[in-house]
Amino acid sequence: MIDLGEYGEGFTRNPYPVYAELRERGPVHWVRTPQPGAYEGWLVVGYEEARAALADPRLSKDPRRGGWSSLEEELMGRYVLIADPPEHTRLRSLVTGAFTMRRVEALRPRVQQITDELLDEMLPKGGADLVDSFAYPLPITVICELLGVPDIDRVAFRAMSNEIVTPTDGDSELAAVRQLAAYLDELIEDKRCTAPGDDLLSDLIRTRAEDGDRLSRDELRGMAFILLVAGHETTVNLITNGVYALLTHPGQLAALRADMTLLDGAVEEVLRFEGPVETATYRYAAEPLEIGGRAIASGDQVMIGLDAANHDGAHCPDPDRFDLHRAPQGHLSFGHGIHYCLGAPLARLEARVALRSLLERCPDLALDGPPGDWLSGMLMRGLRSLPVRW
Repeated sequence: MIDLGEYGEGFTRNPYPVYAELRERGPVHWVRTPQPGAYEGWLVVGYEEARAALADPRLSKDPRRGGWSSLEEELMGRYVLIADPPEHTRLRSLVTGAFTMRRVEALRPRVQQITDELLDEMLPKGGADLVDSFAYPLPITVICELLGVPDIDRVAFRAMSNEIVTPTDGDSELAAVRQLAAYLDELIEDKRCTAPGDDLLSDLIRTRAEDGDRLSRDELRGMAFILLVAGHETTVNLITNGVYALLTHPGQLAALRADMTLLDGAVEEVLRFEGPVETATYRYAAEPLEIGGRAIASGDQVMIGLDAANHDGAHCPDPDRFDLHRAPQGHLSFGHGIHYCLGAPLARLEARVALRSLLERCPDLALDGPPGDWLSGMLMRGLRSLPVRW
């Protein structure tokens, strides 16, 4: 067993040398994850093995098939990230239409408007924490409007959401899940009792009304939970990681400023170089199988290293070099297979609008001191704060 906690804070700040060291010894390892919330399981760090594992039906997303129980599921309800077909197919089909390329592109004017309003408020200050002032409020506003969530206490919600995806300890995580579940119950009930609006959550409620028990109360809560949390957490990190990567690679930043046609490629390179989701959510071996020459027993937890795979030199030459001119290499930052990220088109749109607008309106954007800590745990990859000036 490899205890990743023994690498200390350096692993949280920069896990890629550790992943490279592991890959030299093989693509799959039995590891103990760092605290808090340490657990033992398999970690896949090779690109080809990770891509295959993401689409392997023998690796279940349902903890119950691995003999595990989930208190979070008991409190929040069932949702797509912990379901297999046919349940997964049914749940995902309810929201797929809201995230097609055409529907997402129709959101561009509103995304641009929100971006401009945030910059109008931020720029006169001459400096700010980019996370608090820009990278967080943009995606949370977009997803709240899409779902039909009224103005919420964003400070309180951010604390709840962060505690769920990057918990400091089990008790605080559980408290955050309970608090968010109660909020969502109240929101859903309010929409039931009043005239549903022209939003995604109202659509889901109407679908249940028309089709009987197609969506249970728990499923509605679970769907709202995953769309609200996953719909903003990843994009916050994508925008923050993108700005940080550009500001710490001035040659690449200059190239992008000189030629904005590189923007789409820049977003893809950020996703590959410093993807916002370090590892995919847990999978569970529904039966014995082999990955990368290692025997995986039924019930074992398997964690697929998305960022680790994206830095596999066998797939992507010179992987630790940030290069906007790099040809697309098929990164795994949005996953692969039936669980490929539903919100990928929206995340890409928000990142492109955010980066273009920020760079065009802040020609002298620069770091204003060291960044904050990297998020703890191995799920999300992002900075807690990013001080910048202009």
